[in-house]
Amino acid sequence: MTHKPRPLIDLLVSIVLPSIILMKFSGEEHLGVVGGLVFALAFPIGWGLYELIRFRVKNYIAVLGLISVLLTGGIGLLQLETGWLAIKEAAIPAILGVVVIISAQIGKPLIKVLLYSPRVMNTEKINRILQERGNEDIFLGSLSKATYLLGGTFFFSAVMNYLLATWIVTSPTGSAAFNEELGRMTLLSYPVIAIPSMVMMLTIFYFLWRRIHRLTGLQLEEVLIATGADKT
Repeated sequence: MTHKPRPLIDLLVSIVLPSIILMKFSGEEHLGVVGGLVFALAFPIGWGLYELIRFRVKNYIAVLGLISVLLTGGIGLLQLETGWLAIKEAAIPAILGVVVIISAQIGKPLIKVLLYSPRVMNTEKINRILQERGNEDIFLGSLSKATYLLGGTFFFSAVMNYLLATWIVTSPTGSAAFNEELGRMTLLSYPVIAIPSMVMMLTIFYFLWRRIHRLTGLQLEEVLIATGADKT
């Protein structure tokens, strides 16, 4: 079965519901500290596992997301220092950023997975015209530059994650206040981190499209697969 993105459901299950549970139902009069934390984390963990098993998509970012949620739960349940939470929040996007930069340096830019992909662009047609015009090497340089910019978005997320965690989560782990602050951090991560990162991704896409247009003469509707443009 083809996997179709469902951003509203992803947002509801992974951010909104867990945040509400952590902020409103982690007190002793409701689910309790441990019960609230476990119940809240069950939503993104369950949804992520469902997506991976149901559609059998090799989505390494989704796997990292699951690992991130499990680490968050482990820090809370094991009552580790809150500093570990900030380190964990920064570490995963930082690791992704390093991997993306390395991919550009070894000539296998990961931008091909996210943006310059046959699922997004008519890469067969673009590559054919690039070859005809002798612009393949120039375009490879553009892909590398776009990949460096992509790495920058992950480093931005790492810094913002660390700052958000250290600013909001200050109560001891294992307390109701910790759960509430964790929920507030999760909720704020969308407007503070996700939206700016999305804007940066759109900027990278625009840069890549302008380079494709300049080197091939193709219009946007001829480049994007989603527009129904033929692949010939």
